[in-house]
Amino acid sequence: MLWVSPPLRNPKPQSTTMNKSHPTLTPLQTPNSEPTETPDLGDSTTDLEPRSKLLQAVLNPDDLTIVRANDWFCELTGVGSVQDLASLGLSLSELFLDFDEERQTQLYRRHLIPLVLRDIYGITGENWRILEEPYITRLQSPLSDEPRYIQFWLRSQHLQVELIDPTSDVVAALDVENPESLSQAVLEEQLNWSNYQIKGELLWEGLDVTSQETIQRLTQLLISPQNSLTDQDTLCQVAEQLRSLFRAETTVLLSWKANQAQIYLCQQQHPEQLPTFTHQTLEESHVFKATAANRVWNVPDLQGTCHTELERELLDRGCQSLLLIPLRQDTSNVDPSQMGNLLGMLILGSDRANNFDQLDASHAEALLPPLRIAFSQATETRFSRVHPAVEWRFLQEAERRSMGLPPEKIIFNDVYPMYGISDIRGSSRERNRAIQEDLLTQFDLALRMVEEALAVKPIAFLEQLQVDLLAYIERLSQEVHVEDEVTAIHYLQQHIEVYFDYFRQCGEGAIAAVEDYNDACDPQQHCIYDSRKQYDEVIQQITAQLRTTWEQWQEQMQDILPHYCDMEVSDGIDHMIYIGSSVNSNFSIFHLHSLRYEQLRAICDCARTCFDLRDRANLNLEVSHLVLVQNTTVNIFHDEQTERLFDVMGTKDTRYEIVKKRIDKGIDTKEGKRITQPGMLTIVYSSEQEWSEYHQYLRYLVREGWVDSKIESGTVQALQGVTGLKYARVAILPEDWEVETEALHED
Repeated sequence: MLWVSPPLRNPKPQSTTMNKSHPTLTPLQTPNSEPTETPDLGDSTTDLEPRSKLLQAVLNPDDLTIVRANDWFCELTGVGSVQDLASLGLSLSELFLDFDEERQTQLYRRHLIPLVLRDIYGITGENWRILEEPYITRLQSPLSDEPRYIQFWLRSQHLQVELIDPTSDVVAALDVENPESLSQAVLEEQLNWSNYQIKGELLWEGLDVTSQETIQRLTQLLISPQNSLTDQDTLCQVAEQLRSLFRAETTVLLSWKANQAQIYLCQQQHPEQLPTFTHQTLEESHVFKATAANRVWNVPDLQGTCHTELERELLDRGCQSLLLIPLRQDTSNVDPSQMGNLLGMLILGSDRANNFDQLDASHAEALLPPLRIAFSQATETRFSRVHPAVEWRFLQEAERRSMGLPPEKIIFNDVYPMYGISDIRGSSRERNRAIQEDLLTQFDLALRMVEEALAVKPIAFLEQLQVDLLAYIERLSQEVHVEDEVTAIHYLQQHIEVYFDYFRQCGEGAIAAVEDYNDACDPQQHCIYDSRKQYDEVIQQITAQLRTTWEQWQEQMQDILPHYCDMEVSDGIDHMIYIGSSVNSNFSIFHLHSLRYEQLRAICDCARTCFDLRDRANLNLEVSHLVLVQNTTVNIFHDEQTERLFDVMGTKDTRYEIVKKRIDKGIDTKEGKRITQPGMLTIVYSSEQEWSEYHQYLRYLVREGWVDSKIESGTVQALQGVTGLKYARVAILPEDWEVETEALHED
């Protein structure tokens, strides 16, 4: 609630103009130009429970400073003794980390509104639930290292509100005879807060709910599809909150798969993977006992119960007591003698014996469902990096599983696929050329070392090495095979570099040749990598520009209607879009056509980005662009056994996937050339209906100056049994090209 100006004890009526002179003052602010008297707090009759675990404080209603508080409030907040509290003049915003003056002001205003209506206009609301509404804030207490979460209520029913100047009564102009019309938002905005005087005591009551709030936040962190325990940042966040909740120094995640345990240990924010443990090495361990019992397992003193290498490792790390939480996919029909369907185990370690108690066991039980979800995501599912457009469905499934319900397949039915690719042409050829240049340079330097050594002392073995090197150089000058990048370097390491010590004994020429060879080799690649490094930098430049351009357009496309989009980067970029009513209920055919046209515009802009980069950096590589059209919908599902987020369902939908993987290498049936050409946009389609729609889009692109009006067209050679595909191809224009207005040629 906002207190615009602290009222005087014997106030004088103020005009509207005067009320506006301090529009931003809060309960903690007093106008310097108007000194105030001590407000009338009425009778201090509010009883506080000095020994209660409920935090209680009485607030001054004029400035919300703390007048009195019980012992637990003073102890937990660290404000000092109860007797000295009133003289400190502390406010709530000074004690709580995320309870600032603005929030304090808004809350107080909301409490005063029903009191104004009650005391001045006799209106008693039946639904004033604000008086019972709890709030949660954080407190840095001297009793603990971690912030405490406090849930509190304001008890304002016993305050009394008086009107100071009836002539400035804003509410009188409203329809007080119709209380339903007096909404909270309207009153909060229009009430003249400096025209009311408050008497009485405002009671503040709070509870320490740190454990409950930590469990809730941990649950949200664990079940969120965007987080995964395989991610180091998420793992550290989870470990930190677990350490706080259980007063533990060590967090261990045990992942069980194929009768082996992978161990991840976190101490002081540093995840570390321990050696793998087998079923046999764990048979006598507390891990096996907790799994067989299928319940939270407390080890009060690890010192006297170390029977396995894992437990000795934890003891060496400082763990004196353990709390083990086994996690199974299915808790029914558990065979105590087997690890069964164990997902994994969470182990908490403390450097104090007898650290864990029944309350810790209860907290662990509460975390079992979200921990199962998190371990399942980390070991079997791929819920991480879920696209925002489909995140709702993954969250829905995560909530189902957190309640112990069996897994349900995530399916999106009847979605329209939109695939496009910007491919760097000749990238393999250019990389082979770079490999050839680097290898020839390195073999020339190796040959020089051998020749310098031969000049000092002709040895038959050196002469044979010289012949081998010359033969290698001759072959590499003609062509480079795929395996040469590895085998040729391996030859030099095994047959030349091992003799460096001998070469250094063969005079200054040989010594200089060895140094030149070493200086030319990249220290990380352990070979000459100059031409390949230049090639890599060029590819990275192109793909980075393509990616940036596409992502900028994706933001605009998502504004049309949220949809799923996945992008992959290799020698260029390719994207896969799925859109339909199962993804977004607002979907319509208008959104489909709008997104298809926007996809074409985005690809044209990607092409222009490549034109600019080619001209500025004098690059030889060219980029071709293609869009695959399909007017029939597909069904997609999330397969938890694969790395991909979505796969298509059914044989009829796999046709699109087959075409998608091979279409950029498609050949024209008439000319025998690639259907994709550098600097051109190729549209592949099956039916006349699809061509009619995209012919319209091409007319629009010509009108906007994106593409040339001349269309090249033809038929695509059969792709693994897929026949009947056709293509249309147009040249993409640079940005400064003069826009042509002539109509498209009809094909």
